[in-house]
Amino acid sequence: MDSTYIFLQHYWWFLVSLLGALLVFLLFVQGGNSLLFRLGRTEDERTMLVNSTGRKWEFTFTTLVTFGGAFFASFPLFYSTSFGGAYWLWMIILFTFVLQAVSYEFQSKLGNLLGKRTYQYFLVLNGLVGPVLLGVAVATFFNGSEFLVSKGNLTDELMPVISLWANGWHGLDALAHPTNLLLGFAVFFLSRLLGTLYFINNIRSESLVQRCRRQLVVDGIPFLLLFLAFVAHVLLKDGFAVQPETGEIAMEPFKYFNNLIAMPYLLVLFLMGVVGVLFGLGKSIFCKTYTRGIWFAGVGTVLTVLALLLTVGYNHTAYYPSTADLQSSLTLSNSCSSLFTLQTMAYVSVLVPFVLAYIVYAWRAIDRKPITEEEIKRDEHLY
Repeated sequence: MDSTYIFLQHYWWFLVSLLGALLVFLLFVQGGNSLLFRLGRTEDERTMLVNSTGRKWEFTFTTLVTFGGAFFASFPLFYSTSFGGAYWLWMIILFTFVLQAVSYEFQSKLGNLLGKRTYQYFLVLNGLVGPVLLGVAVATFFNGSEFLVSKGNLTDELMPVISLWANGWHGLDALAHPTNLLLGFAVFFLSRLLGTLYFINNIRSESLVQRCRRQLVVDGIPFLLLFLAFVAHVLLKDGFAVQPETGEIAMEPFKYFNNLIAMPYLLVLFLMGVVGVLFGLGKSIFCKTYTRGIWFAGVGTVLTVLALLLTVGYNHTAYYPSTADLQSSLTLSNSCSSLFTLQTMAYVSVLVPFVLAYIVYAWRAIDRKPITEEEIKRDEHLY
C-alpha cells in the first residue's frame, strides 16, 4: 500500500481521536448539569450553575457533531456500520443533547408552558444519560459489537447495504456488556468531576464552592475505581490484531498492553494525562483557595483519552471489532476513504489551528469575569 495513503489513514485517525478526546473533556457541561439540584440549594444558586454551563454547551454540541462528521468523511464504513447499525444507542445520545439545547434556550422564556423546573430536569437527564452512553459507545472500540460487513452486498439489487447489525437491539446490546458499563459510568463520574472543577473556577460563591469541593471526593472515589478497573481489563484482555500482510483479523493476548510497549510515546502520553487529572483533582480538594484544577484535569483528560484511542487504532489493530464475524472488524485500512478524499481533507485540516485559536479566544472572552449572584440579578440575558 502507498506510504502516503498509510500516513493519511493514521493522520485522520489522530484527528478523529483528538476530537473524541476534546468531546470527553467538554462533557463537563453534562456533568455540571447532573449536579444541578445536588449543588444548587436555592434558585439563585441553580441559576448561577445553569448559566455557568450554559455559556459552554454549544462547544460540546458542536464537537459531537464534528466528531461524527470527521468519521463520515475519513472512515465512512465505520459511520455506516456504527451510526447506521447501532442507531438506537446514537439516537438516544443525540436526543439527550437536543433536549439539552432546547432546555437552555426555553427555560427562561416568557410563556414557557412546561415551567422552568421541567427544563432543569431535562438538563439533569442529559447530564445523567449522555456521558454514560458515550462512554459505552467508546468502550465498544475495545470490546467489539455484533455486526457483519460484506462489500459484495453492493451488487444486491434488493438490499445494497454493506454492513448489517447482527441482532435486533441495534446498539442497545452494548449496555449488556459489563465492561462497557464500567467505562460508561467512569465517563459519567469524570464528567461530574470536570463540571465541579469548572464551577470552582467559574463561580464566586463561597458556600457553593465549598459544596463543590466536597462533591469532588464523592465523585472522585467511584471514578478512580471504575477507571482503574476498565484500564486493567483492557491491558489484560485479548485484542483484535490485524495481520499486515493479509489483512486478516486474529486475537492476540495482551494486544493493547503490547501496543503501549511498542509505542512508548503513547504510554508517556497516557501517564501524563492520568497525573494531570489526579493533580487537578487532588489540589482542588486539599487547597481551599485553588481554582485552576479544571485546566490540569481538562488537559489530562484530553491526553488520556487521546492515548487510549490511538492505542486502539494504531499498530495493526482493529479499532471497531466485530464479535459476530472477526473478519468483519474495521481497521484503518479497510474502512477509510479514498486517497483523493483523505488528501483533500488534509489540506482543509490546515485551518484547524485557526479554529482552535478562535475557540480559545471566545472561551477567554466569555469567562473574562467569574459568575456572581450580583451579576445574575443584573443580567437580562440569562438561561
